[in-house]
Amino acid sequence: MTHSTNTDQENCIFCKIVAGEIAASKVYEDDETIAFLDIQPVNPGHTLVIPKDHFENIYTTPVMTWMRVQMTAQKVALAVKHATDADGVNIYMNNEAAAGQVVPHTHVHIIPRYNDDNLTLWHGTAYKDPEEMESFADKISTELKTEN
Repeated sequence: MTHSTNTDQENCIFCKIVAGEIAASKVYEDDETIAFLDIQPVNPGHTLVIPKDHFENIYTTPVMTWMRVQMTAQKVALAVKHATDADGVNIYMNNEAAAGQVVPHTHVHIIPRYNDDNLTLWHGTAYKDPEEMESFADKISTELKTEN
């Protein structure tokens, strides 16, 4: 796997949080990950989990690092749910600008949710027909086979 350049890391706000150059409301930290409150929360308690090492997104994050992020996210999600008396949590990640990624450093959002918070999730649209669905399944399966 390839790390981003030093310039990317020097300009990365999350790397500056890891380095202690920018203050953050940390809720958890271990040798490989850190979790802190989002400064523009969807709901109070909205927390970000990041690897301490700089990787741009899920595509460049090594599997073992990704596993550590997920282990931390699971632990933090339960704490967020209990601490905020949430009815549930959303856990999600944006990868690249088209998907809404603003900070180019791997991070997972943990958002406390309430039955009456009126937040909406994205809407789904059914495939036109079973052949269209099968076509996408075949294309994805082929990609997975060529990567091994």
